This record gives sequence, structure tokens and C-alpha cells, in this order.
Amino acid sequence: MSEEATAVAEVSAETKEMGDKIAEMTLKQAKELSDYLKDAYGIEPAAGGGVVMAAASGDGGGEAAEEQTEFDVVLTGFGDKKLNVVKVVKNLTGASLMEAKKMVESAPATLKEAVSKEDAEKIKGEIEEAGGSVELK
Repeated sequence: MSEEATAVAEVSAETKEMGDKIAEMTLKQAKELSDYLKDAYGIEPAAGGGVVMAAASGDGGGEAAEEQTEFDVVLTGFGDKKLNVVKVVKNLTGASLMEAKKMVESAPATLKEAVSKEDAEKIKGEIEEAGGSVELK
């Protein structure tokens, strides 16, 4: 029985090599791997890949902040055209009209997480055109 426990604790050279490669990935590579595993095998990380990305960002420090490729879109206000903003939020999130209204009224509210800069800017433009205000984080 002690031999089995020892065998489980040991890691094969292939597994160690793969683990080392994953730990050294950049944020972009981690996102690509996450997308590939989801598309090819239906495997999704429990925390949106947060574990891999947190490990990867530890090495880069200041570089990670400069090379931000994913953004959270946060609605910070709806101005005087709440209905227009609710309609845009409904279309962007796929939420029901009531859910979209609750999101808008509870601003600041995160509308989208981990989207590309282009998508984040597009969403920001749509919200601002409707009269709302958005912050990209």
C-alpha cells in the first residue's frame, strides 16, 4: 500500500514538462489554450482560466499591465436615457428585459468579462451612444 501512495506522489517527466510549460505561459497563450480546450474538447476551466493566468502574471509584473488583452466592461451609469441603455444592455448580455433593467439600475454592474479590446471598445461605444457611461477594467 505504501508503494501505491509513493507512485501517486511521483510525477512523470512528461507531466512535469507539461506543467512547467503551462506555468510559463503568457496571458495570451493561456487564453488561446483555454479557447482551444473549450472548442476542441468542451473543457472549460472552473474559474475562467484564472489559475493559469494568475501563475503567468506573477513572472511578468509590470509587463502584464501594459499588455492587457482582456477587459471587463462595467456599466457605471445610465444618464437620463435609462430605457435606451436597458435595451442595449439586454441585447449585449442576452438577459431578459427585467434582468437588464436590474443590471442598469444597480450600476456599477459588470456587463461582460474578459473580452478583447476591440469588443470592449465596441460595447462601450454602444452604451455611450445610448446615453450610459462605461468603464473598461
